[in-house]
Amino acid sequence: MAKQQIILSEKYLLSALDRIAKNPSGYAVLYISASKLKPKHRHPKFLKILEKFFDGVVGLATGVFFPLSNGDFAILGRGFSQAVIDEAVEKLREGTSNDPILHGKKSSDFAAVLNFPERFASFYGFIANMVENGQTSNLQENLEPEAKPLEAGDVDQVLNILEQVDISELVKRQSVIQIKGANQFKIDMQEFFVAVKDLNQQFDGLDLQANRWLYFYILQTLDKRMLNAFFSAKLRQWPEFIGVNLSLKSVYSQEFIEFAKFFQEQNKKIVVEVQLTDIFNNLSLYFEVKEVLARGGHKILIDGVSTSSLKFLNAKSLNPNMIKLFWEPLWEFCPDNEDVKAIVSEFGKENLILAKCDSSQSLSWGIRHGFNLFQGPFMDNLEVAMIRQSCPDAAHCTVKDCLKRKRLLSGPEHEYCTQKNILEKLL
Repeated sequence: MAKQQIILSEKYLLSALDRIAKNPSGYAVLYISASKLKPKHRHPKFLKILEKFFDGVVGLATGVFFPLSNGDFAILGRGFSQAVIDEAVEKLREGTSNDPILHGKKSSDFAAVLNFPERFASFYGFIANMVENGQTSNLQENLEPEAKPLEAGDVDQVLNILEQVDISELVKRQSVIQIKGANQFKIDMQEFFVAVKDLNQQFDGLDLQANRWLYFYILQTLDKRMLNAFFSAKLRQWPEFIGVNLSLKSVYSQEFIEFAKFFQEQNKKIVVEVQLTDIFNNLSLYFEVKEVLARGGHKILIDGVSTSSLKFLNAKSLNPNMIKLFWEPLWEFCPDNEDVKAIVSEFGKENLILAKCDSSQSLSWGIRHGFNLFQGPFMDNLEVAMIRQSCPDAAHCTVKDCLKRKRLLSGPEHEYCTQKNILEKLL
């Protein structure tokens, strides 16, 4: 999905309405009444989260996002589904403390779909009145060229390019940190992965994830290349648990067998991180892979789980060794989330990772809700800060330099560090 245009101007919205006025059929506006939220939910930080949230949720409508000067949001596009909007508002309810506009009322009281041409004239008049009264903000556009969706005819070209790319320089790592006590931290495991953003840069103007099935097919080749990259890695210190993002089928590849043997000889264990989509595509394969990994003393982790997906998933029946729950920024405004507490109680804090922690608030929130395993940008910063305290050359590079080098598996940037033993230090 291409990123939507972010436009801060009622005047520009009015101009867009003018352009479709002759044929508005098929268009609609999703109107989000953010101004009706409680004051604590209307401060800029929350509204920024809200904007990003709906920007992603309604992406299928190929909409244009307009933050309005009255505190509300309008998204002009096609194909809005009230079912999708209901789901979005339900997720908002999960992530906020009690707010009258979100709780106990219909979704449409907060996020209403105004279908055109039936509602075109009234909405046009509403925005025109805002412009006439001077309720406008500065025009700002954030445009990104739209990437071409991956098609079957592109696969051979993509695979050929992958054969030529030095994957070892694209593989990154990120620690999962266990909180042992006040200012006491321990690296529980490190996840190794190829970021989709970095991979897309190798294919100019091509969106690899546009077709889920073709992307899974390409991932099997990428998995093999990534696993082979470990044999040429420059790292001197490996954590006890090595986490790798893989498709289920890749566990049966010769590359994984060699990879597992390599780390077993070093008395290391492997945590295979798999996506829910991959599991649902082949449930029987999931249980086979889980058994194969268990025989080698390894673990399987379900990645990218949300509280809403757990409601529709009998995770106990899947019986994973670990689950990675993604931090939701809206949780910050819900100091006592019973759903999350129930998840921690059911699966045990030793089996749960709170990932994508991006602030001290996310860490504090997680600790209050029973987590002690954390991953994300804030934990990366914490890890590097502690490493730099013992580095004699810290003054000669920046925190950003250290973060970048710490995450790399190998490559010139990693080799540039003069204190690799400290850079690779395991807390």
